[in-house]
Amino acid sequence: MDTILVVVEQREGKLNRVSWETIAAGQAIAAQTGWTLEAAVVGSGVAAIAGEIAAKKVAKVYDIESATLEPYTPDAFAHALKEFLEKHPAKLVLMPHTYQVRDFVPKLATALQTTAISDVIGVRHEGGRLLFTRQMFQGKFVADVSFAGSGPCFVTFQNGSFRADTVEAGAAAALAPVETVNVDIPDGVVRNGPQEVFKEAKQAVDLTQAEIIVSVGRGIKEQKNIDLAKQLADALGGELAASRPICDNGWLPMDRQIGSSGQTVAPKLYLALGISGAIQHIVGMKGSRSIVAINKDSEAPIFEIADYAVVGNLFDIVPPLIEEVKKAKA
Repeated sequence: MDTILVVVEQREGKLNRVSWETIAAGQAIAAQTGWTLEAAVVGSGVAAIAGEIAAKKVAKVYDIESATLEPYTPDAFAHALKEFLEKHPAKLVLMPHTYQVRDFVPKLATALQTTAISDVIGVRHEGGRLLFTRQMFQGKFVADVSFAGSGPCFVTFQNGSFRADTVEAGAAAALAPVETVNVDIPDGVVRNGPQEVFKEAKQAVDLTQAEIIVSVGRGIKEQKNIDLAKQLADALGGELAASRPICDNGWLPMDRQIGSSGQTVAPKLYLALGISGAIQHIVGMKGSRSIVAINKDSEAPIFEIADYAVVGNLFDIVPPLIEEVKKAKA
């Protein structure tokens, strides 16, 4: 039987949320194809994470270990996974579409003389083959792509393509077996010395991990009015974000930008204040579980994807909304 392998990403002993989304994708594909689903975590001293994954509906979990794998380097990760996949063949290898994965997957796929489909937003099993959906031209078009080779076939999934909370748990009586695989990474394989993880600024925030986001657009009118959105974000316990024009104007730092040239997010709740809904912005937030849009233009494109559409002046709507949120939390 063919095997699907999900390679999760961890940093400092904590799983990236998109890893859970990728496991959900693997479970969906396994249900469609009948293939066996396995998972792997790569690093040094990551047995606890392997055990966490073993509680989910997977057939087996591999703990791929080497002291050279911590801290991360593309050379070490590509070498370790190549060695592992040569001994544990998989038809399909799934990973989250993160900066780290984008760094080493091209090298790994080339070493195994195969290809990778990146930034996938959906998948279906049709006519005996898997079709992976990718966005093109900043979301204006989508294309269905399939593999022609025998594998292993690498696929990376965009943040928000699947919901992390839909991951199925395993049988209550037993965990999936965990196998520790020690890989040998010879001296000379790692050709660069990693430095600290890059951040644009001290206040840089990873919006991909936020569960609630309040985002502002041109409708906020002036920089001083952003404080109103911040009050709402603080009341909800969420993060403040913006569309590109706000960041281009310098009203908020670039690490707060949502969209094709910013961050791609999938929070539980996304409030869009005065955002018209240009395709470049929608690409970055359409995976949100619930979208609430407030805009005085009833024809604003954002309303096409909003779960709740509020037509009105945000300056009339947001202040009482803040008060009601505070009352509910009191």
